[in-house]
Amino acid sequence: MTLLRFFLALQIAMVAALASSQAGAQAWSPTRGDPGDQPGHVPNAGDEQLDPRWQKTVVFYRTNEAPGTIIVQSHERYLYVVQPGGRALRYGIGVGRDGFRWQGLVTITRKQEWPDWTPPAEMIERQPYLPRFMAGGPGNPMGARALYLGTTVYRIHGTNQPQTIGSAVSSGCFRLTNPDVSDLYERIPVGTKVIIRQRPEV
Repeated sequence: MTLLRFFLALQIAMVAALASSQAGAQAWSPTRGDPGDQPGHVPNAGDEQLDPRWQKTVVFYRTNEAPGTIIVQSHERYLYVVQPGGRALRYGIGVGRDGFRWQGLVTITRKQEWPDWTPPAEMIERQPYLPRFMAGGPGNPMGARALYLGTTVYRIHGTNQPQTIGSAVSSGCFRLTNPDVSDLYERIPVGTKVIIRQRPEV
């Protein structure tokens, strides 16, 4: 009887350890790397309350670019909308992971509320569990709004993973919380100039 209890306790411990390791593998923090996309996950309002350093704010910002221009500073994890008087509206963002960061000059060519999502083949190859198509909605990884960048496959968009703001986990797009991307969407017209920088200016 004692031996039977021992094996039963051992089995329970092993199942608990396995469940714990699987939960740990799904948990994410900025030091753990890529959490993968989570289609269907719907964040709550509390999830979108960012650490103060990533919250939208007005800052002093020196540039020769015209008011209304968007400047993405990937190395800082911030997106700036230039304002008059040497200021900018600053948003915390998530950026591309290693090997997926890029720079350039583009314009906003299209805007979409609650965009659909069709993951490209390369993304599906890396994450085979992803759907081939997902209609827009609260559980869509594209989030509440999308601003399309030139003729590229990249966008400035919302996210259903607000905990990734301030990190480098995307496949090249720039993600904001849904409240922030909705705010940005209302401010930015099609045709807006967007400058993407990977490193500080010298």
